[in-house]
Amino acid sequence: MLQNIEEKSSGNAVHNQLKSQSFTGLSETEAATRLVTEGYNEIPASVRKGFFSTAVDVIREPMFLLLFACGAVYMVLGDVQEALMLLAFVFFVVALTLYQERKTEHALEALRDLSSPRALVIRDGSERRIAGREVVRDDILILSEGDRIPADAEILQSLNLLVDESLLTGESVPVSKSEENFMYSGTMVVQGQGIARVYATGVKTELGKISKILQTLSQEETLLQKETSQWVRILSILGISLCFLVITFFGILHADWLNGVLTGITLAMAILPEELPVVLVIFLAMGAWRISKKQVLTRKMPAIETLGATSVLCVDKTGTLTMNRMSVKKLFSGEDFIDVDKTLSATLPEKFHALLEFGTLASQLNPFDPMEKAIKMLADQRLDQQKLIHQQLDFLHEFPLSKEQLSVSRAWKSPESDTCIIAAKGAPEAIINLCHFDEEQTARMTKLIEVMADEGLRILGVASAYCPTPDFAGKQHDIPFEFLGFIGLSDPVRSSVPSALAECYKAGIRIVMITGDYAGTACTIARQIGLKNPDLFITGPEFQTMTDQELQERIKNVNIFARVVPEQKLRLVHAFKANNEIVAMTGDGVNDAPALKAANIGLAMGARGSDVA
Repeated sequence: MLQNIEEKSSGNAVHNQLKSQSFTGLSETEAATRLVTEGYNEIPASVRKGFFSTAVDVIREPMFLLLFACGAVYMVLGDVQEALMLLAFVFFVVALTLYQERKTEHALEALRDLSSPRALVIRDGSERRIAGREVVRDDILILSEGDRIPADAEILQSLNLLVDESLLTGESVPVSKSEENFMYSGTMVVQGQGIARVYATGVKTELGKISKILQTLSQEETLLQKETSQWVRILSILGISLCFLVITFFGILHADWLNGVLTGITLAMAILPEELPVVLVIFLAMGAWRISKKQVLTRKMPAIETLGATSVLCVDKTGTLTMNRMSVKKLFSGEDFIDVDKTLSATLPEKFHALLEFGTLASQLNPFDPMEKAIKMLADQRLDQQKLIHQQLDFLHEFPLSKEQLSVSRAWKSPESDTCIIAAKGAPEAIINLCHFDEEQTARMTKLIEVMADEGLRILGVASAYCPTPDFAGKQHDIPFEFLGFIGLSDPVRSSVPSALAECYKAGIRIVMITGDYAGTACTIARQIGLKNPDLFITGPEFQTMTDQELQERIKNVNIFARVVPEQKLRLVHAFKANNEIVAMTGDGVNDAPALKAANIGLAMGARGSDVA
């Protein structure tokens, strides 16, 4: 069946064309006006310190003040060689500091590079290629494979459109997009074509909002840096005081004030612990070299020291604690469960055929998503292809996933019938909502969901509908769906995780799991890996209703945060730090960047981690 669908759909796709000629877009006059009133489509550059201000910050250190003073005295004495040697050392350190300042601005520069590619737009009814920074709100974008999206936009037309949003979400799987879906600045089209209307540019885009947060977050000093600065400050005051005393007594006793100044400065420099920063840098560099052998690159050297003081490590579940390799483990349909691995027959019982078949029809034909791949693989292996009722189908329309409705519906039509066949899959609560269950039915389904979640399974609900061709401009909720069942998928725990957790606990580090999954699924995984307090959790919606004080109190014993969105990680970091914890946070997407920067240690994970992270 699936091969027939693929052949039929690919044949239709060749003849299906986007109707760009039906759009006139903005006029050049309107676009110019909006460019003046709303500004260019770019992220403002971070406020950089100039050379002079950076140099002043460095020279204000006691050691460099003494070096300058000593160099000036040598100049007065005519010993130019000694003076230049001392001053050359100061200028070298200033140059090194300027280089480090430039490196710290890399994150915002990466965002600027992503947010301003070139764009193909429709202006005055004709297509024009313009600089990405000149795109304005309500511009009509024409997008095709390989294009980087210049601004946040709503899709008006699409054709087999897949978008790589990994830089925002960290997810390695491209996302299918259709009409009424949204696309975000900086993401990339990896397949298909689309026409979209811009609704946000510059700092109003998702990238822009993240850049504003990054600009407001300052990098904290490590504990060692704070303690070292304190001791240097104390010893500096002592050294400078002794310096003035020596100069005063030497000048009075020997009537030689110039040599008195040199003697006083020499004594102060001997007392000041100028070797301490050098020794610390050497030891931190050795630490960075050692962990580089474990394929960990250190961007900020002080993080090596902070690693030893870490008290809380926040980690994602999927892909970090688990393998991110899905397989279907359990099915529910009618009144019965079936454990797929324990079913000995080559084909599944008849009652589960429709569940798997419609689960496949609600997925992409050539899926990228691990869950969709797992469903298609099981359908190919275990369904009797001769008994399938849908042999020839044409794809009509997709109702996309949205924040309001966490499900996807795909409409199909058979050439031999006027009836439209619609398959839906998604979050169990979304499918229950589509099927218009009453309170009693919802309560029963909730218990079944809890049973599957307690086994550590990720759960998808599946529903079907047969009806005349619906109004595709309407909502999924208006379609008469019939509930088919649940598909439970497992994502195995990485074999190294339990021992790694035990090692962290032995080192006095608390582990916190953050996931978008059900709390029941997260708790089961927690028990498998040996996480402490595996039955205590806080969900994203709960999280949202708490005050900062309530959150700080609750997180003292809770190690599982379920149904959490990436934007909530930043608040979680601040809450842990308010409890005087030293926090390490893992992440890979742009939307993880604020939490990574706010944490005492930010860990950008994986080869696909974004430049900003």
